[in-house]
Amino acid sequence: VRDSIVIIPTYNEIENIETIIRAVFSEEKDFHVLVVDDNSPDLTAAKVRDLQKEFAGRLFLEVRQGKSGLGTAYIHGFKWCLKHEYQYIFEMDADFSHNPKDLIRLYNACAVDGADLSIGSRYVKGVNVVNWPMNRVLMSYMASKYVRVITGMKIHDTTAGFVCYKREVLETIDLDKIKFVGYAFQIEMKFKAYIKKFKIEEVPVIFTDRTKGESKLSSGIISEAIFGVISMKLKSIF
Repeated sequence: VRDSIVIIPTYNEIENIETIIRAVFSEEKDFHVLVVDDNSPDLTAAKVRDLQKEFAGRLFLEVRQGKSGLGTAYIHGFKWCLKHEYQYIFEMDADFSHNPKDLIRLYNACAVDGADLSIGSRYVKGVNVVNWPMNRVLMSYMASKYVRVITGMKIHDTTAGFVCYKREVLETIDLDKIKFVGYAFQIEMKFKAYIKKFKIEEVPVIFTDRTKGESKLSSGIISEAIFGVISMKLKSIF
């Protein structure tokens, strides 16, 4: 049985990709990695292909033709991982904002403590964010509070992108019906799991903002999250 795989979506992550892959493979537990690259002009995919020679059977690559958003990249990755029969499927950023050393803690929350979905949470114990400007910390923190109020989910960090799913969760959620592509995608996935009564556990992590490469946050992504959450909740009621 293939146990655990980490999906890393990339767009122009040439400065980070080799280091993050090596960091995951240097963990004590054997994690596989699937990079879903949106045809990065900076040749991120070529770098991954190069590394595949060294990490045969552990490092996988899917290249998509256009830049079509985080949500669709993850859904592409989820379907690939389900088809290849992995039991624990992780989401992680390429830019080291998520510490690969925390993967084992997310894994244990599911494999040992019995959660169906574990979240690397910035806000379960105060605010654990390094390098962020105050306005961004506040925006993210308030967004999570707002989502909590609207959806009723008892989750502190609803927009977290550092997650471990048991395969049953991804098999149960209709992935083709996921609407959102930006950060709201993270909220929607958690909300769908919450509605289906899956057990969700938050694991406190420290989030460190990227030091290399460009942030992908835009105002369109923010407004999608704000208005999307209300429509998502309303749909679930009716």
